[in-house]
Amino acid sequence: MSKLKVAAVADLHVKEDRSVSYTELFSEISQAADVLVIAGDLTDLGKPMEAELLAADLKSCTVPVVAVLGNHDHQCDAAEEVSSILVKAGVHLLNGQTIEIEGVGFAGTKGFIGGFGRHMLGSFGETAIKAMVSESVEEAMRLENALRNTRAQRALVVLHYSPIAETVAGEPKEIYPFLGSSRLAETIDRFRVSAVVHGHAHKGTYEGQTPGGAPVFNVAAHIEKPTGRPYAILEL
Repeated sequence: MSKLKVAAVADLHVKEDRSVSYTELFSEISQAADVLVIAGDLTDLGKPMEAELLAADLKSCTVPVVAVLGNHDHQCDAAEEVSSILVKAGVHLLNGQTIEIEGVGFAGTKGFIGGFGRHMLGSFGETAIKAMVSESVEEAMRLENALRNTRAQRALVVLHYSPIAETVAGEPKEIYPFLGSSRLAETIDRFRVSAVVHGHAHKGTYEGQTPGGAPVFNVAAHIEKPTGRPYAILEL
C-alpha cells in the first residue's frame, strides 16, 4: 500500500486587504504533497470577500483540498456563504462528514471549547454553561458520525480546536479551556485513527498524542514544524 503525503496547515487568516497571498505556498504544496488539509481559520473575520480571495489563491493548488471551518470563519455570521464559496472552489469542506482520497479517510469537524481531563467543563449551573457544554458534545458527536462512516483502513481526523492539552502547551494556561476539549479525544480513541491535525493554538506545541495513543499535530501556520515551512507533511 503506497503512502499518501498530506500537507497540513491551519490559521491562514486570509484578510480582505489581501496583505498576504498564498498562491506561491499552494503551488509549492502541490509539488510536495498529494493532498492539502487546512484545519480551520481559513479567513480572518469570516467575510465572504475573504473566502473569495482564498478561493482565488487556491487556483494555484493542483491537489485535492480538504478543510474545516474555524472560529474566525464564524465571526461575521456568514459561515454558510463562506462555505458555499469554498465548496464552489473545489474545497472538500467537512462538518461531520468524511471523504476518502486514495485509500485515506478524512473525517472532520470544527470542534469546540470545554477544557481537558479532569478540568473539563461539566453541564451544571446556568443555562449558558449548559448550552456551551451541549455545543461541545454536539461537535464530538459530529466527529463520531464522521468516523463511523469512514471505511478506509487509514484515517486522518481534521479539527480546528485541539483534542488534547499537550499541543496547546505554550499558550497561557488560563485560556486552555477555550482552546479545545477532551471530548474530542474520547471520541477519537474509540476508533482506529492514523493521525489528528488541528490549529487554533498559535503559540502551542507541534506534536502530542491522545490518551489512546493517536498522534496529534498542531499545524497552525505559526507553529515551528520539522519541514521548516508553515505546513507539516504527514505520510499516511
